[in-house]
Order: sequence, then structure tokens, then C-alpha cells
Amino acid sequence: MLNRVAFVLLIVLLSWANQATRPPPPKLCGSPAGPPVTGPRIKLRDGRHLAYKEYGVPKDKARYKIILVHGFSSCKHEAGVLTSVPQDVVEELGVYAVGFDRPGYGESDPDPKRTVKSLALDIEELGDQLELGSKFYVMGNSMGGQAVWGCLKYIPNRLLGAGLTAPVINYWWPSLPANLSTEAYYKQPPQDQWALRVAHYLPWLTYWWNTQKLFPASSVIARRPDIFSPRDLVIFKKRSVDPNRNKCKVQAAQQGVFEAFHQDMMVGFGSWEFSPMDLENPFPNNEGSVHLWQGDEDRLVPITLQRYIVSKLPWIQFHELPGHGHTFPMDEEMGEAILKEFLVGKK
Repeated sequence: MLNRVAFVLLIVLLSWANQATRPPPPKLCGSPAGPPVTGPRIKLRDGRHLAYKEYGVPKDKARYKIILVHGFSSCKHEAGVLTSVPQDVVEELGVYAVGFDRPGYGESDPDPKRTVKSLALDIEELGDQLELGSKFYVMGNSMGGQAVWGCLKYIPNRLLGAGLTAPVINYWWPSLPANLSTEAYYKQPPQDQWALRVAHYLPWLTYWWNTQKLFPASSVIARRPDIFSPRDLVIFKKRSVDPNRNKCKVQAAQQGVFEAFHQDMMVGFGSWEFSPMDLENPFPNNEGSVHLWQGDEDRLVPITLQRYIVSKLPWIQFHELPGHGHTFPMDEEMGEAILKEFLVGKK
């Protein structure tokens, strides 16, 4: 009798665990139960839709064409460094830019098979369908850095230049020295250490871990103020009235937090097919350039690891920004300088 009760309880427990760890179906944009499609989208090779938004001068008059890759909990309505660049400067430079919702974010369909490589191929296809030419620029912010590393690995022949602003680092990249990565890892809040452990070692538990109430989940998803620098908080306060920022707050995870935030963590901190430190210079004849900007007071991305990475990739032009945190691309003092340095080599 006791064995039978124990068996029934085990079945109930397993059933509960299965339900608790399984994310709900996504609310696809354009479906009867999903949010509406409010902007242009392209249809990709596998039938998924990728939503995008254009910025700057008309495409046919542009001297520079850039694909912008947004960061964590953001969307196509935030234009990276262009957020803080005056329109007259954009026009003077002749910049056309396109931002897109990464898979599962905003109005782009989720990609259950998403990898660093698939995202790079999405970018290539976006460039082709929008007729940006055989080569274009790409710039990724924060978690969007994974896409830029992917482009440098998988489609370097399509690039005129690549820019990374505060790119998030995967502590499990094999080329990182264990002592450096371990030291930086344990400087995170304990709850973030656990959130990343789960995303890396037990990805099937990522949804449950970040939605359960027994333990603190990711402080990045919760946007706890103490994980940002004082300068970051000032920028957040200024941008709190920005309608594009508020659009992203509403739209970023409207199809489901798993499709947007949790898959982002699983890919960004999962096992990659390559290490960025093993990449070769995509511009051996100086026909283009790769830039990386990093604030030395960034509490999300360890400056120590970023310094090590660029020391192994001497072809990257590294710009260390004293006194800046994680959100410097949106700083009015920085956006114009970064854009000019990236495109024409002027600070």
C-alpha cells in the first residue's frame, strides 16, 4: 500500500515538474491570440518573420549602411548609438541604419533552433532582402554582441566594418583563462551566478528558474538598480520619458519571456561552436575595421575579461571609456563620437 502511494506521489511530482519547467506557447504576432504586427517584416529562409525599423537618410542616398543589433530586454525601437546622435550629424555623415527585433523579441517570430550562427545568417538575409549591397556594417550592443561575433565568424565576407559596444561575455568561452573568468564570475550577485549556471548547464530549467518564487532569479531581468553604475542610472532617468524606450518595455517580451529573455540567456551563455579569441582578422588588408568600446565602471560586463579578449585580438581597435558604465551608447556625450570613430575614424 505504501509503495503504491509513493508511486502515485512520484507521478504527481513528475507531472508537476514537467508543467512547471515547460514554458507556455508563444503568443505569435499576427496570430488570433497574439499581439498585432505594427511594422514591416521580412520572411526568412525557414518561414520565420523578422521585424525591422529604418533610421537615418534614405537608403539610396546613404554613404554608410549599418545593421544595428539590440541588447537584452530591448527591441528595434532603440537605435543603439544612433539614439543619442543628433539627426543633422546622421544626415551629414549619410548614415542609413536598420534595427531589427532579434528572434522572439518584439514582432520577430521566435526561433526554437536559434544559435549564434543562425542569428548571423538572419542578419545576412536581412541585408540581402533590404538590398543593402554585397557588404554592410554591423554594430551590436550588450547582448547584441553575440550577433557581431557570429558575423565575424560566419559571414566576414559580407562586412565593411563591425562594432561592439559593451558586448556581453560568455564566462564559458574555452579560450578565457579559468582564473580570470572565475574571478569575474564570482563578482556577480549570487542570484546572477545561479541564473547563468542554470542557463549554461541546465538550459531546460531556465524558464522555471526565472519564474519561480523560491529563490531570487536574474537581477538583470528584474533590472535591479544596484547592478548598474551611477552614470547608468542617470542615463536611465533621462531616457525614462523616451517613447521608444517605453515601446521596448511593452513590446520586447510580448510574445513570451522565454522566447525573448530566457532563450537569449541560453544562447549567450551556452556552449558556442567557437571562441571569439580564435577568430582571424576579417580585414587583413585594412579594407575595414573592428571596434570595441567598453566602460571601465561596467558592472555587467567585466572590464578585466574584455581587456584580455582584445589583447588576443590585436586587430580590434579597443576604446576603454573611463568613468562609464554599461549604457554609454545612449549617453549624449558618447553616441556621436562612437559613430564617427566607427565610420570615418574621427573622435
